[in-house]
This record gives sequence, structure tokens and C-alpha cells, in this order.
Amino acid sequence: MIVEADVDCYHCGENCLDEHYVHDGHDFCCTGCRTVYDLLKENDLCQYYGFADGKGISPQEHIFQGKFDHLDFEEIRAQLLEFTDGRQERVNWSVPGMHCSSCIWLLEQLHRLHPGVGSSVVNFPEKTVRISLDPTQIKLSALATLMARLGYEPYLSLNDTDHSAIGGGSHKQVSRKKLYKIGVAGFAFGNIMMLSLPEYFNLGQGFEDQQLRLLFSGLNLALALPVFLYSASEFFISAWKALRGRYLNIDAPIALALISVFLTSLYQLATQSGPGYFDSLAGAVFFMLLGRYFQDRTYANIAFDRDYKSYFPIAVSVMNEGIESRRPVQDLQPGDRILVRNRELIPADATLLSPAALIDYSFVSGEADALERRRGDLLYAGGRQCGPAVELEIVRRVSQSYLTQLWNNDAFTKKKEDQNKTLASRINRYFSAAVLLLAAITFAVWAVQNEWGTAFNAFTTILLVACPCALLLSSTFTNANLLSLFGKHGFYFKNADAIERLAKTDTVVFDKTGTVTLPHEAEVQFVGETLTHEEKTIVKTLAAQSSHPLSRLIVKSMAEASSSKKAFTDFEEKEGAGLAALWGRKEIRLGSKKWISNGQRDRLSASDPVITSRSLTTKQLLTQPPRVHVSVDGDLRGHFDIRPKYRPGLPPALTALQNEGYRTFLLSGDQPTDQAFLGGLFKNESQLFFEQNPGQKLDFIARLQREKNRHVLMVGDGLNDAGALQQSDVGLAVTDDINNFSPACDAIVQGEKLPLLPRYIRLARAGQRIIKTSFGISLLYNLVGISFAITGRLSPVTAAILMPLSSITIVLFTTAATNLAARRWLRTGDVCAD
Repeated sequence: MIVEADVDCYHCGENCLDEHYVHDGHDFCCTGCRTVYDLLKENDLCQYYGFADGKGISPQEHIFQGKFDHLDFEEIRAQLLEFTDGRQERVNWSVPGMHCSSCIWLLEQLHRLHPGVGSSVVNFPEKTVRISLDPTQIKLSALATLMARLGYEPYLSLNDTDHSAIGGGSHKQVSRKKLYKIGVAGFAFGNIMMLSLPEYFNLGQGFEDQQLRLLFSGLNLALALPVFLYSASEFFISAWKALRGRYLNIDAPIALALISVFLTSLYQLATQSGPGYFDSLAGAVFFMLLGRYFQDRTYANIAFDRDYKSYFPIAVSVMNEGIESRRPVQDLQPGDRILVRNRELIPADATLLSPAALIDYSFVSGEADALERRRGDLLYAGGRQCGPAVELEIVRRVSQSYLTQLWNNDAFTKKKEDQNKTLASRINRYFSAAVLLLAAITFAVWAVQNEWGTAFNAFTTILLVACPCALLLSSTFTNANLLSLFGKHGFYFKNADAIERLAKTDTVVFDKTGTVTLPHEAEVQFVGETLTHEEKTIVKTLAAQSSHPLSRLIVKSMAEASSSKKAFTDFEEKEGAGLAALWGRKEIRLGSKKWISNGQRDRLSASDPVITSRSLTTKQLLTQPPRVHVSVDGDLRGHFDIRPKYRPGLPPALTALQNEGYRTFLLSGDQPTDQAFLGGLFKNESQLFFEQNPGQKLDFIARLQREKNRHVLMVGDGLNDAGALQQSDVGLAVTDDINNFSPACDAIVQGEKLPLLPRYIRLARAGQRIIKTSFGISLLYNLVGISFAITGRLSPVTAAILMPLSSITIVLFTTAATNLAARRWLRTGDVCAD
């Protein structure tokens, strides 16, 4: 039964402003939600609605029969499977739509919806679900269809079937390996410390105690061996690579110190001249690995390195003599005819065969308005069809398309992180050389005096006490804690090196659409006579018949008005003019003033304001926003003014950046609308650049870096900014959903947090000062320790206690200092207040 009322949907919780369905005593906003309810009820899963957050997701309208058939192709199926033994298969699929505990519960009940599903386990932080299935009972296509019917369509892209794609499955293996190394080092450290307690307090001098001492020393050696050979291996590998490259990185003196400590400990154990430094060895390795892992985990669940393959579908619908089938996009050849449905991406450059299409190129060019195209026009890969399905003929393979060529730019192959230029490396360049020189001189002095034991002891203890471990810990833990603090405030770094590069920033370049403006939002204001409730319903319903961006904005702005499924008669939509239809005996028109006033449905001249801003002259664009006029029965009732909606809090943030000496620029793929307003924000209209394609944006960034030697922060969104983001010193992607796939960038910021950008930069600079201060503390400790180590009289007990004590001191200081800095710069209140 269909009724009209203002109620919430029982399944998805959305308000049913339009006509909706009453079924089984509940209200549903659409047939999709009603179907999901029936499916859950049929399988006795209605307890789903008992959760406090038990609101489901309305299934997508673009699901069609055969959409997932390509998943059964053997070459695709083999690449998607995580495991198979012929009797059982396992897949791990991304489900971005899950958002609450009820989603987790329902996805883990898939086995109750189909007997072919053995189990399903959700990883909520990564928004994935691992599903075990019986291939004889359910195919991958049927599994994907089942999930899509529930509203949890798996996100499967071309990247999932490309083994050469960035990232891949190796990251989890690497993370697991790091955990094993930390576990081995931590276990050994704790047990060696326990077995060394008698040495620390000089207990037990009897014969039996000496026997136990030897036993404990042997056990310490056995525990230290896996730490030295396995846990510390990455320091040795890194140092060896640096030496082969003829430079000294921070791991080189660490590796030398660890080798010296280990060999000295073996010597003392063999000669029974001491217990060795196995506890210091294990402790140092444990703390350093823990700091690095802590740093890595801060951004482990965010996807940064994404190329066009992450956005493209695995397969598309191919038409052959009127018969539709699915084919992998890599297999598309010139001459193939494909069917592209509403909101689907065009996977390769193609010619339009259908009479007309409305293509949204914001994914590629940044242009906010969709473009109307006619039969015979060339459509580039990356465009998104808005409206009914269209038929295309492929002219270039996916690998030869415009979008692929953009991604193959050299900017995507360069590596920003130069480990020789980081703050820690620059300090280490002098510190390590000084320590090695001092240790060598001390060894030589004692050797000349024929005090070989003292010489070896002094050499080792200098490297041990003055080991740059504290320097590494100061940098690692400072940046690791900063990564966590930034993340808590909506700013997610790709790696710690990006923090230092952000601190050096002196120029900030902004994209417009989706960055300084809100995506899919605008300020829509009706100017004129007040419309009655019935007239609002007619206007909203008529605008909803068009897929034009301005029509969609009008519909969204009239959320308080109801709409109806009552059919129009004599409906017509004229390109560049507007809409007209009969509602019963009433004639309703939306569009340009001339379209409405002359009563004729003729094409307009370019000088008339029309429904699409692309037909306005540049002068008109600078002085007025697009207007959509409304008439009822020939009576002009008013017009809708449509302006882009800018992010709140952005003007004071820009002012703060400019007052602190940063140069600011705007690069936009849009037409030059609101130039006067934006010129006021950026202080000078000469710093505004419109109609910039992706290549021009990339070249502009490179020119700033090359000609003026600037450190550029690029702030953008979407794939069209990916080249500029990668070319810049720091690429910052703005997104309103951090779980969405993001372009190649160095950091991600939540859209609502963008006005905090001046404070983020200040905190990054504060982090560099904290590293320098902690190094000063470490240096003071080193001077005291070295003064004793040079004499060759520093006892193993003292060295064993001082080294972890120094490390703990550095960790506590950096943690406290970074928390205080974050509290200062990221406190609540005016985003740009000092």
C-alpha cells in the first residue's frame, strides 16, 4: 500500500518525505528497503532492528541482473580469492557502507541467509569482511548480489585484480613480521633483565652462585641471539644499503653499536670478565622497534597510494548484437560497444552512440558542472554518466586512455622522502661521525698504553652510551605521538617524514571544487513571490525529472517540500533553456527568463542567463550566479539563485596563513565564478587561476618549486588533483569520508577540519623543536656518560641501567611535550586564534 505521510523508514531510518510504502505494519521509503526487510524476516533476523543503532542501508538503485557475473570469470575469480582448496574458498572484500554495530552483526550472519556461506568475519577499522564459502553452493557473483541486496555492496575495483598495483597484500605480512620481531625482543629483554638481577646488585660470590651465574649468562646469550640475528636485522640491512650508497644514515652507528655490544658481551662471557651487555642490547632493539611500529600503525588503515585502478570497475557491460554480457575492462578493444549506466565511470576513451549523455568530469578535470554531449562526441575515460544508460564505442584501450596517460606522469614515480634530508639524519650526520671519531681516538690512546682490555671496554661503552638510539627514539616517538594527535583531530599523515615537510611549508595552493567549496552543496535561495505548498510540490517534482546538476541542487534545497509520483504531461527538457510540463491543467516552467517569458521553447542566445552556467559569458559569471526562473501558468513567480557554498571557517584560516607570511594561490578546473569574492580571500585576483586541467595544475606546482624554490603544500580533492598533490612537497587531500579511497597524497584531512590548517602547520613546527630539544637532553646525557666511558671504568651494570633509562626519559619527554603542544595549537575555539 502506498500512502503519503511524514514518517521515518523502518529499515534505513531516512525520512519518508515522498510517497512511501506501508508493509507488515511498518513504513518503508522504497521497495529496496521493503525487500531487505522481507529477506531478514524470512530468515528470522529481525533482531537486527533491535540494536540501538539498528538502521540499515537502502540498497543501491543501480543494481541490475548480471552486474556481478564477471566475478565468475576464472581469471578474475583466481585473483579475488584469498584461499581455495577446491572445496572451500575465502575472499576478503571491502565494504565501505558498514558504519555501526548492527552492520557488523548482519554481515556476520550471512551464513543464515545462504547455506553456501560458511562464515563471515568483519574487520570494522578496515571496513572489510572475510567470507568463507562453498563454491559448489554459491558463486562469487551470487555472494556479491546477496550483499548488494542487503545494502552492503562490496567495493571491487580494477586494482583488486592487478598484482602490480600499489600496496597489495604484502603490507599485512610486513606488519605481522614487525610484530614478531617486537615480540621476540620484548620477551628476551624482560627475561634477560630478570636473569641479570644478581649482577645488578652484585649478589652471590660462592662457588654454587658462580655456577648459577654462568648458567644465567648462557641463558642470556641464548635469548640475545634471536634479538641480534632476527629482531635487529632491519638495522643491519638499512645500514648496509646506506654504506653501499656511500652515505651514513642513522641506522649505521646503531648497527655498529649493536655489533660492538654483542661482540664485547661474547668476549666478556668467554673470558668470564663480565656478564656482558645483553640486556642493553635487547632493550635498545625492543624500544626502537616499538617506536617505529607505533609510528606505522597510526596511519596503517588509511589508503593513500591509490591510482585510477582503484576507482575503475573490474568489468563493464558489453553489447553484442543486442545481447548484454560482462567483460573485464582490460580486455576491451577498439570497436567494442559498451553500456554505461547512471553514475558508472567510463573506463576507456569512447565515442557516444546514444543520442545524448550528461557526463560529470569532476573526477578528472575538477569542473563541477556536468557536460551535455551528443551522438558522435568523444568521451574521455574517467567521466561519469548522469542519467539513463548510454551506449559507447571504445576507441582506445584502458591502458592508452587520457586518464592513464595523466597517471603515467613522472610526478607519480618520484619519491618525496629523502632520508638524507630529514632533521634526524642531518643531526646524525655530524653526531655519528663525532661519536665514531671519539671512540676511535679513545681506543688508540689506551692501545698505545698497552691497555687492550680497557681500550676495548672504552670503545664499546662509548658506542653504547653515546649510541644514537636516543636520537632515533626522540625523532620516532615525537613523530609517532604527533601522528596520533593529528589523527585525533581529523588530520591523517601518510608517514612521519611528511610532518617535517609540512613544517617547512611556505606556500599553500588550494583547489576550489570540493576543497574550499563544499562538495554537492550550494546556497540556493528563492527570490520572488511565496510559492504555495502545491506549487512547491510541483516545482520539486519537475526539477527531480532532470539529471542536471542545478536541478538536483534545487531538489535538495526543497527538502521541506513533498514530491509526488503523479505523472506530468507534455514534458520537455531543452538543452541550455529549461524544463516545461503540464501538471493537470497547470503549465510549469523552470529555466531561463527568456524561456519562461516568451512562452516558446526555442534555443537561447549565449547572452541570456540560462539553467546552465556554461552558457553564460565570463562577464556575467563574475557578476551574478546562475539563475533558474519559475513560472506557473505563464506567471513569473521568481527565480532560484544558486551560489557555491564555501567551507565555514575558511576565510579566517586563509587570513591567518597570509598574516604568518605564507603565499596562497587558488587553482581550479571551474569557470571563474565568484572571482571578486575569492580575490578578497586570497588578497589578490592575480593569485587565482581558473579552468586549469590536471596537467596545468601539476606544471604550476613544479614552476613554483623550480623558479622560486618554494616548499609547496597542495590542498585538493579527487583524482583530478592527484598530479599536483604528488608533485607538491606535501599533498593534502580533503575528504568528507576518510574511509573512501583517496588519491595519491601525503596526508588526508576531514573536510570540516580544513580551517584548522594554520594550527596543523604550527604543531608540525612545534614537533621539530621538540626533536631538537630532546636531542639536546640526549646530548647532555651522552656527555656525562662519555666522560666516564673514556676512562674505561664504566661498569656494565651502570651502562645497562643508563641506556634504557635514557631511552625511557626521551620517550616520556617527547610524549609529554607533544601532548602539551597539541593542547595549545589544537584546542577548541576560534580556529585561527593564537
